[in-house]
Amino acid sequence: MTHNSILEKKFRLSDHILKALINLSAAFSILLLVGIMGYVFVRGIPQVSWQFLTTVPSTIKGTFGVAGNILNTLYIIIITLLIATPLGVGSAIYLNEYAKPGKLVRLIEFTTETLSGIPSIIFGLFGMVFFGRTFRLGYSILTGALTLTLMVLPLITRNTQEALKTVPASYRSGALGIGATKWYMIRTILLPSAMPGIITGIILAIGRIVGESAALLFTAGSGYLLPKTAAGFFKKILESGGTLTIQLYLSMSKAQYDAAFGIAAVLLIIVLCINFLTKILSGKFDVTRQK
Repeated sequence: MTHNSILEKKFRLSDHILKALINLSAAFSILLLVGIMGYVFVRGIPQVSWQFLTTVPSTIKGTFGVAGNILNTLYIIIITLLIATPLGVGSAIYLNEYAKPGKLVRLIEFTTETLSGIPSIIFGLFGMVFFGRTFRLGYSILTGALTLTLMVLPLITRNTQEALKTVPASYRSGALGIGATKWYMIRTILLPSAMPGIITGIILAIGRIVGESAALLFTAGSGYLLPKTAAGFFKKILESGGTLTIQLYLSMSKAQYDAAFGIAAVLLIIVLCINFLTKILSGKFDVTRQK
């Protein structure tokens, strides 16, 4: 008499159907991504040239370029991260390492989750009224960066929290057991160990900043001129500055489809570079931590 072992594979039609559906879903996702990127690149890459990347729109010269928009995008990325990263990482350290579990922590976590779910257009409205009018910053790169800080702060905070939670508790008890102070333990052990997750959160925040348009329409404006002097580079943050996504929206609204697809191709290249950078840095820090 033969007994079937629980380890023996049994033929089940439902398993094969589910496996086929899963593979079909994965294939559909890949084809969808390849289709969108392929279409944008086919339409957009022929429009991308050195002149396209290094000039600004000019009716007199007959040129159309996105150099000013690229510069504005870099301004907003740098300013936003300079403000949001210390706040986000610091908040995560407090919630994970210092705050006692209770109503206050749950309230803060609920607030951050709620903030991450608010539509970006509402952030834009708030930024325009609060930063633009109350603080009289007007339509400026600084107004846009402060508004985006509110948007990406929950993303950085939550990713840092999850990264800190992955660090084994033995690291904490071991460091404290040999006489290290709590801050020294956080600075030298926890943060380096959690660095891959923290960097992932920061780079994901960069991706959201690069792709944001609705909030910036109300706050940063649509300026595209390049600074003419060295001092102008610093004054630029108080002037109107449209990012690549804003210029893409304006080009589409004017039926300038070739220019719009060119900008879209540049944006896709930037996003792909951000994703590759995320994998490289995460892998590098993982290797460093294992060593």
